[in-house]
Amino acid sequence: MQKRYQKIFPGTIIFSVGLMIVGMLLDDPASILPGLYRIVTMQDLLITDYVYIAGPGAALINAGIVTLISICIIKLSGDPFNGFTIVEMGLMAGFSLFGKNFLNIWPIILGTWLYARYQREPFAKYASVALLATSLAPLVSYMALGSIHASLPLGLATGILIGFILPSLSAYTYKIQNGMNLYNMGFACGLFAMMIVPVLTAFGDKPDSVLYWAEGYNGRFIIAIGFTCIVLIAAGFFATGTPFWAVWAGYRRLLSTTGRAPSDYLRMFGPGPVLINIGVNGILGIAYVLIVGGDLNGPTLGGIFTIMGFSAFGKHMFNIVPVMIGVALGAYGMHYTPDYPSLQLAGLFGTTLAPIAGHFGWPFGILAGFIHSALVLQTGGPVAGLNLYNNGFSGGLIAIVLYPTITAIWRHRRPTLRDEDYYDLFEESEPIDTSFWRTNRSKSTRHSEHELHPPQRPGRDGENSRMTDDETEETEVTGAPRETT
Repeated sequence: MQKRYQKIFPGTIIFSVGLMIVGMLLDDPASILPGLYRIVTMQDLLITDYVYIAGPGAALINAGIVTLISICIIKLSGDPFNGFTIVEMGLMAGFSLFGKNFLNIWPIILGTWLYARYQREPFAKYASVALLATSLAPLVSYMALGSIHASLPLGLATGILIGFILPSLSAYTYKIQNGMNLYNMGFACGLFAMMIVPVLTAFGDKPDSVLYWAEGYNGRFIIAIGFTCIVLIAAGFFATGTPFWAVWAGYRRLLSTTGRAPSDYLRMFGPGPVLINIGVNGILGIAYVLIVGGDLNGPTLGGIFTIMGFSAFGKHMFNIVPVMIGVALGAYGMHYTPDYPSLQLAGLFGTTLAPIAGHFGWPFGILAGFIHSALVLQTGGPVAGLNLYNNGFSGGLIAIVLYPTITAIWRHRRPTLRDEDYYDLFEESEPIDTSFWRTNRSKSTRHSEHELHPPQRPGRDGENSRMTDDETEETEVTGAPRETT
């Protein structure tokens, strides 16, 4: 294991235990066990805030347990640690505050394990997909506890089916989004849920979204999460064994990336810049909620944890802020305000579209956020609150439309589909050399030159033909330099 990855496992253990300790400090210990019981017996449809129904203590302890389970699955399966491991921990911890619990995730994980056995491949290849597929954990809880046909065997069978189907579906949906939607599994799960809900309705079931939303916890959570972010920034600068100036230079290079998936920042820049990025983005998430007059609770903390997780895999301050601004502007345009619960979440989770801002520029990031603020309020209906990654579903639809449209009309280039294997995201761990990369300003200048004088390649008849948009872009995944003029 590379040195830059060896602290992920103990770091996650410390983080998980820390969540549970904070949970016990923020709540009456006598209320924790009853709270955990309420969590595992809820149907978990969106938006079910565990802080509201069970208190902050039980919610944070559930998050700690689920995160521990997740990192142990990654470790025991032999799945290599890399930047995406941090993403998974952020997702699992965050959504364990509103929808995932230490019981309803297991049937889906079992289903993916059975898929690996069926394909005669190691579970390590699919362990990450198994964790991401728990986006549909509410469907397991609903079929076990809320459906008119509810039974524990039915819930178990449903989870196994989800885990068995999602690996192949997510591999396909990854390619058609061209790396512009970071929550690929949210899009795949949304498509699956759109088929399941009509089937349930045909059999007399009518799952529907709910709203359990806690208020009045801002002060306590600001201290807990804000302190964590400051510690992460300090650790990035002083606790990685890299000189301060080198860490700062790495962070500046990180800020010059587009964030287009896959962008494994841990492989590219090492732990120092990544820790700083996580801390900075966490503070930005908290600031967004407070600026719009929102509430720090289970769902919004889930959004902040998700942003912090993806700070190792595509998000940074320059590509998430335009999307947040777009969502806030869209809220006013729709006669809402940004503190409307679903729009608070849209401002946080909508940063799944950060690569659009990074790849095409901040005005298009604002446009993407603006569209997302309207679309995400409608995409929850067809999936009836069963897909926790609803913003990923909305983001996928927007990415599929905006990427080819902007590429063809604004950049005058040919959009193409990506050919990379989705599972390569989880299996690569070798560090990437980014020393040849230019700064943000140089990069933008070079792109302007490409617009005026696009690179040429030999055509079939010896004539030059225009290269596609993907062929002229820097390859952030492999670190292989392109020829430059």
